[in-house]
Amino acid sequence: MPFMQSPHVPTPSFADLRSKDVYAAADRIRKVVPRTPLRRSAALSELTGTDVYLKLECAQITGSFKLRGAYNALASLPANERARGIVAASAGNHGLGIAYSARELAIPATLYIPSTAPNVKRDGIAALGATIDASSPDYEAALVLAMAHAEREAIPFVSATQNLDVVAGQGTAALEILEELPELRTVLVPVGGAGLLAGFGMFLRDVAPEVRIVGVQGTRSAAMARSLEANEVVPVPHEITLADGLAGDIDEFALDVGRNSLDLLAIVTEEEIEAAIAWLYTEEGLVVEGSGAVGVAALLQKKVYKPVGPVVIVLSGANIDPAKHAKVVAAHAAAT
Repeated sequence: MPFMQSPHVPTPSFADLRSKDVYAAADRIRKVVPRTPLRRSAALSELTGTDVYLKLECAQITGSFKLRGAYNALASLPANERARGIVAASAGNHGLGIAYSARELAIPATLYIPSTAPNVKRDGIAALGATIDASSPDYEAALVLAMAHAEREAIPFVSATQNLDVVAGQGTAALEILEELPELRTVLVPVGGAGLLAGFGMFLRDVAPEVRIVGVQGTRSAAMARSLEANEVVPVPHEITLADGLAGDIDEFALDVGRNSLDLLAIVTEEEIEAAIAWLYTEEGLVVEGSGAVGVAALLQKKVYKPVGPVVIVLSGANIDPAKHAKVVAAHAAAT
């Protein structure tokens, strides 16, 4: 089942996105959402023969970049809409961002998440005080319930991908990168529903068109790759994947974003994602979830041939269950 947008909100297009909204979002979120580090990786720089940096969105308060867009969207709501509360659907990280932002702004929040969401994400949302419905088998089913709830109760639905305030908020990570590294030439961005890609693509195409944008996704979350190949939205099977934050279908807006943003789309396997998670921990001392590790996987496996540097890889999140992370790291330690 493809993504759905609220019947009261027109489906946006890439042409609707404006870089000026990213600057406004940066001002709006500054006091709540910390700037994340941009760190050079000596090992990846040596491997590729050019400077490679890691944008540590895994160090964000809620463990992912999603806080940026969530807070910008909720802070942009008029007072009368805030009072009614908000509804969102999430694979986990958007829900954490919404729950944290809702608590900061005193907005009642209800999150619909799949039953397969990692415990670290589900428990984090609950700890932040949001109401949770985890009865859905997958993200698409959770999305249907969330939108029906919003329609029934006449309260705002905050999309993780089609809300332009969310997209502008995600673009603030690209703004931070350019402020610290204006000579940037290649950026690797995880691609799922394309909210992060939309923010990066819109901003960089406008203010730094010379930057090459490389999307990365897994073989079990390749909705964008299949849809671009078919030149239409293609539903994908719901498979268990370490890159759970990238899983699920895309919509027409995401496909439009992909067409207008991507210079290359690299695909990595589950085994390559596992290896990247372990590598990031042993070589960089970083805990990164599968969705956040796909860019490193692409470089380690040379899926991006001789990238022009400086290169930045967005490590989009850290929210992996500790037991699963320990198992992945131990398995790769034993193999080496």
